[in-house]
Parts: sequence; C-alpha cells; structure tokens
Amino acid sequence: MYVVAIAWLYVVLIVSVTDHTIVGGVLTFIFWGLAPLALFLWIFGTPARRRSARRRTGTDETNTNDKAESGLDQ
Repeated sequence: MYVVAIAWLYVVLIVSVTDHTIVGGVLTFIFWGLAPLALFLWIFGTPARRRSARRRTGTDETNTNDKAESGLDQ
C-alpha cells in the first residue's frame, strides 16, 4: 500500500514541478497529491486501526463468534 502512495506522490510531484506557476504547482500538489492520498490512506487503513483498537481493549472477535461446539446433538 505504501509503494502505491510513494509512487503517486512522485508522479504528482513531477507534474506539479512542470506547472507554469508556483501557485499552480503547489495547488496541483495539494489537490492532486496530498488530499486524495490522505483520503486513500485513511480509508484503506481503517481495518488496521480497528485491529489495533481491538488489540488494545483485549476483545477478540474469534471467541465471540465461535459455534464449533453447537451441533445437532445438543
């Protein structure tokens, strides 16, 4: 995931350097690079944040959904 983020920032940096004005280059880097990348990393980082929050609180989802012992003979 981080390789994609680094590659995207590299491409946007090259595009923003070739812009005609400094303001245009900065705005290109912010609106085509940083803002979409922050959104991408936030959305795709949600499962990792949930796992770390579960690990901190000590709850484990595998124990609550275990129905291995519930057979027809019970």
